[in-house]
Amino acid sequence: MNKGITFAGNILVDVVKTISGYPQPGMLANITAVSQAVGGCVPNTAIDVAKMDPSMPIAAYGRVGDDAYGQYVTGQMAAHGIDVTHVQITREAPTSFSDVMSDVASGERTFFHARGANAYFAPADVDVETLDCRIFHIGYILLLDKMDEADEKYGTALAGLLAQVQAKGIKTSIDVVSDSTGRFREKIVPALRYCDYAIMNEIEGCGVSGLEPRNPDGSICVENIRTTMEQMLSLGVRDRVILHSKEGGFMLTADGQFRYAPAIDIAPEQIAGKVGAGDAFCAGCLYGLHNSMDDEALLPFASAAAACNLTAADSVSGMRSAEAVSAIAAAGRI
Repeated sequence: MNKGITFAGNILVDVVKTISGYPQPGMLANITAVSQAVGGCVPNTAIDVAKMDPSMPIAAYGRVGDDAYGQYVTGQMAAHGIDVTHVQITREAPTSFSDVMSDVASGERTFFHARGANAYFAPADVDVETLDCRIFHIGYILLLDKMDEADEKYGTALAGLLAQVQAKGIKTSIDVVSDSTGRFREKIVPALRYCDYAIMNEIEGCGVSGLEPRNPDGSICVENIRTTMEQMLSLGVRDRVILHSKEGGFMLTADGQFRYAPAIDIAPEQIAGKVGAGDAFCAGCLYGLHNSMDDEALLPFASAAAACNLTAADSVSGMRSAEAVSAIAAAGRI
């Protein structure tokens, strides 16, 4: 039965500012364009999946402020058929936002983030008893203050929530934000004990193992990636660990099957921006997992979803139907 996916966690607005180059301290860079778009785990992944398959039941859980940004982001999700009735409106803080500085020359982006209402999203905001979905996906660990709080029994409040969701027979999935405070093990390991799918990038994953994701020459260190994934499974991930990088995606299943799929070939001139590429990859994974996609097809499909994302400056405009994404995966290029 198609029970759909519930997305919980960060909801925000990205204010994308295209710049001529990143300036040195005290210097000036020109802003050549400004646009507003949805951002964060919930809107990005939920809208991406909704664009792949508009018929899939999708629900959003999180918090926004009582302001124009909150109205905008919930309105965008609702316009894609996503159930936003569980998104709480708080007057304690404004809707979270990020100023995204996108370098026009390299496509690289830098984020200046205001936590806002996301800091108040707590386990009590999710009525587990009424959850009716196949997969419950939450992100980003390290960017949800109430969820990241210590818990005597489970390690973190988020881990306790995941334990409740798993006990209801719902598959759980997590994503993480790249964080420079070194709290990866402290906040992620407790969640790994109660998740079926752990999906994140190679830097975040290796933050758990302490291993370097890259060789001295900058190439991806497959040995360390695999060891990291094995550690994550040993720490409690029930089904599979999926790590993604610019080179492609890696997957290790609970029965020891290790797979790699290279990134989709895309010309530099086709890349409009990299905001939300990781979320698009994650959305591809979740779509495939929900629909019991063959393991051989899942990673190429997720990589194709990420390639679609790269063709637009914002996080969701580049996504296409599942059929179109599958065609790109089959071709290996976009």
